[in-house]
Formats: sequence, C-alpha cells, structure tokens
Amino acid sequence: MTTIGFLGSGKMATALAKGFVASGRVTAEHLSASDPVKAARDAFARETGGRVSAANNDIVATSDVLVLAVKPDQISDLLAEIQPQLEKRHLLVSIAAGIPLAKLEAGAPGARCVRVMPNTPALVGASASAFAIGSEATRADAELVQKLLGSVGVALEVKEKLLDAVTGLSGSGPAYGFMMIEALADGGVAAGLPRDVAQRLAAQTLLGAAKMVLETGQHPGALKDAVCSPGGTTIEAVHELEKAGLRAALISAVRVAADKARRLS
Repeated sequence: MTTIGFLGSGKMATALAKGFVASGRVTAEHLSASDPVKAARDAFARETGGRVSAANNDIVATSDVLVLAVKPDQISDLLAEIQPQLEKRHLLVSIAAGIPLAKLEAGAPGARCVRVMPNTPALVGASASAFAIGSEATRADAELVQKLLGSVGVALEVKEKLLDAVTGLSGSGPAYGFMMIEALADGGVAAGLPRDVAQRLAAQTLLGAAKMVLETGQHPGALKDAVCSPGGTTIEAVHELEKAGLRAALISAVRVAADKARRLS
C-alpha cells in the first residue's frame, strides 16, 4: 500500500486523509503528516489515526506520495527545504490554490508533480476534485491520484489551464450550496416550519436534486421542467427566482472566483 505524507495538516489535509482512511484506500499506518502547529498535528492524529511530526523531513523520509498542503505563500520555502531529500520514488501532489505546475517543478527540479483542486466535502466522501499532471509525471501517477481522490468523491483529470475555472466552480462551490441551503431553510421558517425541520428538508432537497442529475444523466433544465406543473406552485416560484437573477448571480460568482484564482497564480 502506498504511504502518504501530508506536509501541512490543516482542515483540507485532514479531510482528505480522513476520507482516504474511511474509504479503505489507505490505512492509518500508511498515513502521516507534519505541521509546526501542535494543535493541527493533534487534530490530524485524532481524526485520522495517522502518525504526526513537527519535522517535514521526517515525513518525506517515510512517504512515497507527498501532499503539499501548506498555504500558497509557503510553497517556495517548503520545496527549498525538502528538495535535497527528494528521491525518484516521491510523487508531489499539491493542493495549494493558485500554485502552477511550473512553479512546483522549478522548486523541485525533476520531481513528478500533480496539481489538485479538491473541495471540503471530501470529509464526507462527496468531494468534486480536478487535477492536472506535470511534465515528469506518468500515467501511473495520474491513475494513482485519480484513485485516491476518487475514493472520496468524483475526480476528473483536466488541462492545467482549466484549474482556475475548477476553483471558481467546485473549489468554492460548497459555499454557494451552503448559502442556498440556509436561504431555503429561512424561507421554510418564514412559511411556518420549525428551524430544524426546514434545514433538514432544505439540505435533503439539494442532495436529492444533485443525485437526480448525476444518476439520471438528464439535463438539469429537463428535470426542472418535470417539476413545474402548468399553473402550479413551482413555476410560480421559478418565476420569482428568475426575476431575482439567481442564474446570473451564480454564473457571476463562479466567474469572479475563477478570475481571483488566476490573479493568485
């Protein structure tokens, strides 16, 4: 089984690691993480059962796959620190937002690199991730990353130039979904439902809608039309959403987030 080491053990690293273990793709004995912050190390160990260390080099020495999970502005220093210890067996997988493959490969010459854009639902096995491979990475590397990410949700390989768009859509997307659930629950409360009932119904409704799109393969517009009876309640509500500019607002949200990702990179 592949040994995986996280350099940085924050929330996203912990979510991915916990998902890997829960899926059975990796066992806790093959998992480790480093972080200078003791609280972060303790949380990673508690949530995943993996080994932790304050020293990056300790994790590099015992891992085949190195997940670079530090903040984007720390990537250069991290690569400079670990580069002398890198071997041919190492695969570098970066989840640092906005850091291009060219920068990763410049900081670790000759290394096999993969750039990943995951999202937080990895914690519950429902992530939507995309990845792009570097010039030295192999098809076997791509397949390994796809299997790892696929064990915690959906994983798609894309060209690197598309990763900023992925950031705007699925990377930031959970926040859009949470806002919609909150707003729908507020609507339910305004209509007389108890808060706990409204929130559960709202969350399950969006979950069910997403499953129908994924499992039926039908266009979302066709599924929407099937709910809208002539002269009924749903078409009246859809009219209000159209007047409020729901579609335009979501399109704009994805575009501005993608543009911000491009500026960061």
